[in-house]
Amino acid sequence: MLPGVAQVGKDGKIARFLRASAIAIKRSGRPASISRVMPDEQPNQVSRVSSMNPVGKALWFIESHYAKPITLEEIADVASVSRYHLSHAFNAALGQPAMRHLRARRLSEAARALAAGAPDILAVALAAQYGSHEAFTRAFREQFGLTPEQVRAQGHLDNLQLVEPMTMDETVLAKIEPVRFENAKPMLIAGLGQRYTCESSKNIPALWQRFGPYIGSVPHQVGKIAYGACCNTDDEGNFDYICGVEVSDFSDLPKEFTRLRLAAQRYAVFAHRDHISTIRRTVNSIWNKWLPESKHHAADAPNFERYGPEFDPRSGNGGLEIWIPLKD
Repeated sequence: MLPGVAQVGKDGKIARFLRASAIAIKRSGRPASISRVMPDEQPNQVSRVSSMNPVGKALWFIESHYAKPITLEEIADVASVSRYHLSHAFNAALGQPAMRHLRARRLSEAARALAAGAPDILAVALAAQYGSHEAFTRAFREQFGLTPEQVRAQGHLDNLQLVEPMTMDETVLAKIEPVRFENAKPMLIAGLGQRYTCESSKNIPALWQRFGPYIGSVPHQVGKIAYGACCNTDDEGNFDYICGVEVSDFSDLPKEFTRLRLAAQRYAVFAHRDHISTIRRTVNSIWNKWLPESKHHAADAPNFERYGPEFDPRSGNGGLEIWIPLKD
């Protein structure tokens, strides 16, 4: 039995399915590759994965401990980064929040147990870290479109899209370095803002499309630079994104505008010179390669894209800068 996993149910099916799905990192040529192992092969020391990037470490920890109560704080601690860093790194690498992936993995293993005929749905719910049958059913239906009872009755998983253990196949730039470091002054940003999930972030270009006509006519606008600021990220990976410009004063702004105060802050500034559609690879490289390998630590403050006059919003070419806040 896995350490810390209670055997639930008369025939131990829950414990068996959790044990059978335990996975860990193989020490192979691909440092962030994940594969299934037997319980006695499960690593119990973080040093086994010290060479991995933060997301690789997070995936290992999730897959090794999802049968237990774990928090984003614990996952970040194993990944040797802050919660703020891990949230951005996980989203950049995998397009979803760490805690959402954790829940989906638990529910997928619960579905396996149900399809195999687990007799006690409450026991399955408790093993998946849900405190009640109702909460488990609600989450299960949201994930798969079926109730636990329906999956148990049908006895198969053919119509379910399970979330399997993820292989961390790193797609980062071979070389990523900041073009400079900046000690930025306090700044006021005003523009259109919206809250996004990882999934809905694909709609950010539509927000820019709405904001475009305002550029150049925003009251008290300073300069011709546009900013895409990301802030207020929560443990679920949701965040606020603001398309805006610098202003000298928040007065007289359109009622639909969002306001953001940026404190004085030190930043690492990176250049993204390729088409805007490839920005995710650059962001992933920053959070999962440069930051972990550098002596710097990300500050829990807004990060932003800086669009200068060379950027062509019509074609998406011209390049931009990515500003990452650093701790002193």
